[in-house]
Amino acid sequence: MTVLNVAMVGGDELARSIAKASDQRDVHTYVHKEMTEDGTKILSIIRPAKYPERLRPFLNALSTSRAGLLEVESIDATLGEALVAFASAGIHEGIAVIAPKGGQWIDEDQVKALFTQAGLGQWTFETNDGILLRERLYAILSRMEATLEAAKEHPLVVPIDQHFNVKGIGLVAIGYVQSGTIRVHDQVTLLPAHGSGDVKSLQVMDDDVEFASAGDRVGIALRNAKEDHLNGDTMIVHPEINDKRTGKIVPLALVAHKVSNVRLLRSPFQKKQLETGDVVHACVDLQFVVGRIQDCNSDEFVVEWEHPLYIRGQDAPSVLLAQLDSKPRIMGSCTIELKQ
Repeated sequence: MTVLNVAMVGGDELARSIAKASDQRDVHTYVHKEMTEDGTKILSIIRPAKYPERLRPFLNALSTSRAGLLEVESIDATLGEALVAFASAGIHEGIAVIAPKGGQWIDEDQVKALFTQAGLGQWTFETNDGILLRERLYAILSRMEATLEAAKEHPLVVPIDQHFNVKGIGLVAIGYVQSGTIRVHDQVTLLPAHGSGDVKSLQVMDDDVEFASAGDRVGIALRNAKEDHLNGDTMIVHPEINDKRTGKIVPLALVAHKVSNVRLLRSPFQKKQLETGDVVHACVDLQFVVGRIQDCNSDEFVVEWEHPLYIRGQDAPSVLLAQLDSKPRIMGSCTIELKQ
């Protein structure tokens, strides 16, 4: 099974023309599944329903996704911020649909120029036709399939956004598998508590499965885990290995940052200059962590985080840096190194 998660800025009607509505919380999801000779191929559209009012659900959708879908209703500040966000998240495969509100007219050439300026020149412009858009998204899945499959072999990272107790099952944690594969009977570590647990069972799309891989939204039934080790910032990984007998050493997939050296790759639309003392937010792997700039030299600075920011030890994705009182709120992407 191969899943392409698609972050979307646009309306419910357009999303429903492509895929069937599923989860309808702050972030609405729409799923379309096709069976092929090579296995099941799934499109999962993730639409933050309250964007632009709320930024974090949009950033979470970007953290989870490898492709984008943007319904252009007008040329305004929201469009500019969305372009900055998609580009900063490294989402260079995507589709734009021009659908002006209220019979207004939009200059398509102007919109295309904005996409190019933002760094999204590879995105295509398509007509408002759900079947056609679904075909185009499956074409993106095909082009990215090798990358999507390779992510399943990386170290396990599962940010948890919900947890609850289920009668007859016990403690269940729900989240997106960002990388790697989790299997029934696996031992896992719960960060930042460094608690432990065993995988009792797994569910993907309401089906019991033996494993879940990168791209899947998974329910993990845990045995021998403490509920107070699960909260809104929990990350599930495989335990570290330090076998003195065999000499095998495998570190945790995530490195905790309390203080980081940060180099900002500024968006071309962002004019604000950050300064010492400014408060910023980092978004990566569904984390949204507050930090304060200590030493600042243009776009290179030191940030002390309010609580640990976890960065993958290998194959780290783009880290978005935001400042909520800026316009646009997205500053750009950044590289982060642990300050020794």
